[in-house]
Amino acid sequence: MSGWMYRDFVERRRWLTDEEFLSSLAMCQAMPGVNVVNMAIWVGFRLRGTPGALAGFLAILVPPLVVILILGAIYGRFQHVAALNHALAGIAAAAIALNVNLGIRAARVAARNIVAVAILVVLFVAIGIAELPMLPLVLGLAPISIAFAYFQERTR
Repeated sequence: MSGWMYRDFVERRRWLTDEEFLSSLAMCQAMPGVNVVNMAIWVGFRLRGTPGALAGFLAILVPPLVVILILGAIYGRFQHVAALNHALAGIAAAAIALNVNLGIRAARVAARNIVAVAILVVLFVAIGIAELPMLPLVLGLAPISIAFAYFQERTR
């Protein structure tokens, strides 16, 4: 969903810039709850205040709930049909592609200097390849990243 939100909010509607979207997504990931729900509420709030936040909340939850209930009933009846299982596998592949696309775009925006690139590479290798726990790595590298960004802004 994050990839779809990026495409819709940044590229199609131009409600947010790349930087605004990525910083908003980072904030929404830090908050408790589902990231895309938090993002829908935040974008709604930024655009229209409290009514927008409520609209974002309802828009991100109600339609998928209805669709999931309908699809669940259909799948329960036709789960033995191979074509249906192949279609679901194709949908899963498309969702993965959207997330990879968002990750590449986020890396391009974040990789503005050698320190940012180094932190990005360390996190990717440690979490994605070495399968180390994410929380201690982020807690260890976040202060370095924040301090570097702070000093970089002060020198501008």
